[in-house]
Amino acid sequence: MQTRIAPRFENDADIVEADSILRSCVHCGFCTATCPTYQLLGDELDGPRGRIYLIKEFLAGTPASAETLKHLDRCLTCRACETTCPSGVRYARLAEIGREHLENEIPRPALERLKRNMLRAVVPHPARFRLALQLGTLFKPFLPEALARNIPEWPGTALPVPHPDPHPLQAATSDHRPTVLALAGCVQSVMTPQTEAALEQIADRLGYHVEVPPEAGCCGALSLHLNARAEAQDYMRRNIDAWWPHIVAGAEAILLSASGCGSMVKEYAEALQNDPDYAEKARQVAALARDPSEWLLEHLEALPLEHKNRGPLAFHAPCSLQHAQRVQGKVEALLERAGYQLTAVADAHLCCGSAGTYSILQPDLSRQLRQQKLDALQQGEPCAIATANVGCQLHLQGGTELPVRHWLELLAESLLSKKP
Repeated sequence: MQTRIAPRFENDADIVEADSILRSCVHCGFCTATCPTYQLLGDELDGPRGRIYLIKEFLAGTPASAETLKHLDRCLTCRACETTCPSGVRYARLAEIGREHLENEIPRPALERLKRNMLRAVVPHPARFRLALQLGTLFKPFLPEALARNIPEWPGTALPVPHPDPHPLQAATSDHRPTVLALAGCVQSVMTPQTEAALEQIADRLGYHVEVPPEAGCCGALSLHLNARAEAQDYMRRNIDAWWPHIVAGAEAILLSASGCGSMVKEYAEALQNDPDYAEKARQVAALARDPSEWLLEHLEALPLEHKNRGPLAFHAPCSLQHAQRVQGKVEALLERAGYQLTAVADAHLCCGSAGTYSILQPDLSRQLRQQKLDALQQGEPCAIATANVGCQLHLQGGTELPVRHWLELLAESLLSKKP
């Protein structure tokens, strides 16, 4: 694609990067076939090709407009277009640059700014998020329906995953077992702590100790997607500092049980490439970051799974897993090994509508996408739905009576009742 960058952007490093991405696009339109919002709305400007055109025109000097920002905001950043693109266009990065520069020139309405600032101030901090959720649940019956339906159900004191062994897991302190690192995360640590318990249980059966440094927290994705890049980088540096002593001591991998966090941590090297103090550490952290399915398949023969029929199961592959991380088929292989019969899911590449904060900022579109996804997932009459990201899990559960669970919990339940 031919581009012409306006003089006022000529010395901006981000715009130089955006120009390079724009030039790689051949405008073929293959991306529109896999874009959830284009399929839903049928508007070229609500598909990747149209949004790329809007960004190109803005960088060429067309005045910024709220209409342009609206179409970019409707993007889920699901990255299905990247999976489809034959030219390797890095659309997500281009959209990130476009939104950030547009927002600098077109201030959002006060209420919209407040909503986004509240999300950044509350969600990445587990204690604040827990308190907000408890208060929201308490006052939910008195809130307007439009606001109340955005408040997820408070799970209360979540029960841990039942351990097959008669004794609970003991933390490894001096047994010299190999170590892998994990991230408790923000939303997952409050809403579904049983997911991390399942990961620890499985790793324990493989002879590994899972270290979860308490100093580590939000991966930074939420801030980055809300155009607060400096804040996101601060979260990244904090996590690197928390993990670094364990990496130096020989930790073999960083296992991210929330696929959204996994996709973010795998991109730390790029996000901090211009930071002289953290660039190399970020590169090593990104290299160690693994989705648990990648790591477990390497240890499959040592994994003591019960071989019995566990019934039909529908698996929703989060966009952060299949499009951002490009991890495809690995979770499914583990679930089938555990005895589940995976049902066919039409249009499995499409987003469920959760997409981080999208379900809060674009609730109408989000609910439509969720219903489409649930219709596809439930078509095969499964006994449950499995997924790999807490956001997808909570979002889907809000629209169905079927249990929606993290695949690690299901895998943990299929472990042999006694250690081999």
